Amino acid sequence: MAKRRRRSVFSGIGGQAVLEGVMMRNRKEYAIAVRKPDGNISVDIKELDYDPKQLKRRIPLLRGIVSFVESLTLGMDILSYSASFMDDEEEEGKEQKKSLFEKIFKDKAEDVVMALTVLFSIAFAILLFMVLPYAVSEILGRYIRNKSLILLIEGALRILIFILYVAGIALMKDIRRLYQYHGAEHKCINCIETGRPLTVENVKKSSRFHKRCGTSFMLFVVVLGVILCFFIRTDVLWMKIGLRLALIPVIAGISYELLQLAGKKENFLLAIISTPGLWLQGVTTKEPDESMIEVAIAATEAVFDWEAFQEKHFVRKMVKKKRTEADGREVETGEDTMQIDVREIEDMLRSGNTGVINRDLINSRLNNANGSSMNGGAYGNTDTYMNNSSNSSNRWGQGQ
Repeated sequence: MAKRRRRSVFSGIGGQAVLEGVMMRNRKEYAIAVRKPDGNISVDIKELDYDPKQLKRRIPLLRGIVSFVESLTLGMDILSYSASFMDDEEEEGKEQKKSLFEKIFKDKAEDVVMALTVLFSIAFAILLFMVLPYAVSEILGRYIRNKSLILLIEGALRILIFILYVAGIALMKDIRRLYQYHGAEHKCINCIETGRPLTVENVKKSSRFHKRCGTSFMLFVVVLGVILCFFIRTDVLWMKIGLRLALIPVIAGISYELLQLAGKKENFLLAIISTPGLWLQGVTTKEPDESMIEVAIAATEAVFDWEAFQEKHFVRKMVKKKRTEADGREVETGEDTMQIDVREIEDMLRSGNTGVINRDLINSRLNNANGSSMNGGAYGNTDTYMNNSSNSSNRWGQGQ
């Protein structure tokens, strides 16, 4: 029996792994769930100053740059927050002594440390992924006269260093656990977007790979940087370096647009573009244990009503399980299994191949619809895009 293609619905939620926890974001709200040293889960819900109607969030490329900066700042903030749980445990029972740094900056000490950490991280990334490959290519340029070949070597070194860096830090115990929480975050989102109830068992069976992952974004940044820098042809040293640095925001903006397209739509070209990022997620995500999945579920449920989402977009029904005999015939096994389908409304969500929602057609159909689901929900209005992406490895099993 051929595997049944599992269709998914874009939910709009995203997340990030933190130290012993997961952050899940739904528009302007985000929740950080952390497994504390005593075994309990702490969940903190916060709100961002976020307005999707702002001009800076609507202009292509610019919105990618804004999103990149905000994600970087938020990421450092929540990592610091999750680390505080570990610090509290280590310092419990010890006399608190203020450092010279805290005495100088007082209440602003934590903010200053965060700012310095962000600046150091950016500087380190520039040195490692841009300056080092450039320096090596300049040395090789003394022996190789073909400029195009030198630029290709520089680009290949960038990609190689990035992959080796990602794989290298995965060998660290703490980073490996971070990658497991990263896998739990992806599994929760895939579980929701393919119509499965958000339970530990269902999350375990979901894929740990997702097209809207930050790993894919970073790979887009590296590869696009290689492509664009190939066209920088100047012998002036400061211009070479300056143009490479100036291109960073542009590259981030283009990478963001590609990531959004890959996450919301499905076609042959986008599938090819997304594949390397999914391969790299084999390194940056690991299979989580049940305790990690519980943390990811807690973060998700704090900011996202997955039951209402699934009732709105999916229909569940019991069907007879089948198996394929040696002669190719399909026969029923006598057992029942749950089949999940995206509602028929999916066919009206796009106007042609543009990906634009045809609301008039939807509302007209809704007015005449008498359909009901297993959960008794109506179609309702919708403001999401449908994604026909396949998670063929995530079969709905018996008893779910």
